[in-house]
Amino acid sequence: MTVADPPVISDAYRKLQQQLHENPNYGVASLGFAPVVRKLIADAGIGSLSDYGAGKQNLRKALEADGVAIEYHPYDPAFPEYGPPRSAELVCCIDVLEHIEPPFLDNVLDDLRGLTTRLGFFSVHTGPAMKTLADGRNAHLIQQPASWWLPKFCERFEIEHLQKVAGGFFVIVSPR
Repeated sequence: MTVADPPVISDAYRKLQQQLHENPNYGVASLGFAPVVRKLIADAGIGSLSDYGAGKQNLRKALEADGVAIEYHPYDPAFPEYGPPRSAELVCCIDVLEHIEPPFLDNVLDDLRGLTTRLGFFSVHTGPAMKTLADGRNAHLIQQPASWWLPKFCERFEIEHLQKVAGGFFVIVSPR
């Protein structure tokens, strides 16, 4: 008998996310961060990337358009066809963490820690989203400043770089 992995999403919220992903303008933040990820891949000599919360795989599309060849592993519970998350030298979690149901946030952060073999690139939007879920809630379930997020990252990672960006911040982390 095997023990199930700790849950990272409820079934009801998975359905809400699947509905939201029908909007072609949902899940596009990775396009804006692709140049930073591309530079990180080149500078660190990264050979594999796990895209945690991959959505429609816009990060893969942007990297391929820039000629970046990398072993790419998408994961998104709203897209079960991608399969389970896979470890990689670089784990990207772009504009995802603020969408996590609060009771599952620690499970998701622990999952990211277990998947990251060299570096993690995590962006977080700290304010409200312009989109709402079908149940009327703001799409950003967690709206907290960087000072709230940093202790959670520091429990699991070493912070290599933190940068404020419009609406939030991103961190580059390494395993502890």
